[in-house]
Amino acid sequence: MKKKIENSKRRMWLARKARTQTSLARSQRVVLTVYRSAKHTYAQLVENESGKTLAAASTRDRAIAGDGSTGNVEAAKKVGEAIGRIAKEKSIDQVVFNRNGFLFHGRVKAVADGAREAGLQF
Repeated sequence: MKKKIENSKRRMWLARKARTQTSLARSQRVVLTVYRSAKHTYAQLVENESGKTLAAASTRDRAIAGDGSTGNVEAAKKVGEAIGRIAKEKSIDQVVFNRNGFLFHGRVKAVADGAREAGLQF
């Protein structure tokens, strides 16, 4: 029996995350997973069959964030561009986008736009 989750925001986030997991499991492509916290944005490329992380980028990297703010849309777009460049170096052209239960707007959308500009297709 599943434990009841009292926090309604967390319960809704976990439900969205579970719904996207079913469609991701069917795909054979590499998965671009995005996670955002209050201060930082993270993106990683994960091989779907083995679960190995192929590449990662985040606003915690000084090369990406610089001296500016890390919890905004501009920084998230830089993360998307960086993960797109890394994917191109590893000759990955097509990925599946895993928004990880987060709504597709703001920083999550900025990561997706940055990755598309760098040449990834999803």
